[in-house]
Amino acid sequence: MEWRGKRVLVTGAGKGIGRATAIKLGHRGATVIAVTRSKDDLRTLAAEIDCQQVCVDVADGDALRTAVSSALPVDMLVNCAGTTVLSSFIDTDPEEFDRVISVNTKAPVIIGQIVVRDWLRRGVRGSIVNVSSDAARRAVADHTVYCASKAALDAVTRVMALELGPSGIRVNSVNPTVTMTPMGVLAWSDPAKADPVRARIPLGRFLEPDEIAEAILFLLSDEASMINGVSLAVDGGLAIT
Repeated sequence: MEWRGKRVLVTGAGKGIGRATAIKLGHRGATVIAVTRSKDDLRTLAAEIDCQQVCVDVADGDALRTAVSSALPVDMLVNCAGTTVLSSFIDTDPEEFDRVISVNTKAPVIIGQIVVRDWLRRGVRGSIVNVSSDAARRAVADHTVYCASKAALDAVTRVMALELGPSGIRVNSVNPTVTMTPMGVLAWSDPAKADPVRARIPLGRFLEPDEIAEAILFLLSDEASMINGVSLAVDGGLAIT
């Protein structure tokens, strides 16, 4: 996989999967445009890789449009920024629902529109990876909003792939199971909750962010030139149990 000369915009680059992806891209020669809302995360990331820093809350649509437009041009896009709230269906707050949808589903649409319009204008055959979840296809207790947001992101991914494919633009998603990011640790720290899920994974463990990052880099790359519209399960075999 060749990344020298490539400009890759990565949202959620401050923590977890997004950070692991940004670091791998940077170490392999890409110019990384790192997007996150935390200045501290950008500062520590800049100590590991050279990157263009964009500090913005992706839930703020107007600020996001300005920030992404100012970062153009890019060659590839990774929509990785994500959030969740833990509450039962009956206790789900509508305002929390709106924020999770804004970050997990709406922001990738806004960013994708800006980037793709520029690609179409310049005739660029770009690649997009949206970071989804296995929660897009199965019910997870206390994750009503998260499951909904990721299922919607998968649907958006399929439509993007269908509509943009004729222009040579590929769009895929990765769908990891439980990953030991800060958000994953928060959601799955209770053994009573985590152990039954872990027991259903044939490989016997949860994922690390670097393992998802490698899948993202593959889907971005020319080596995946005929993979389009796929929701790639990265789950240690959970889907087959």
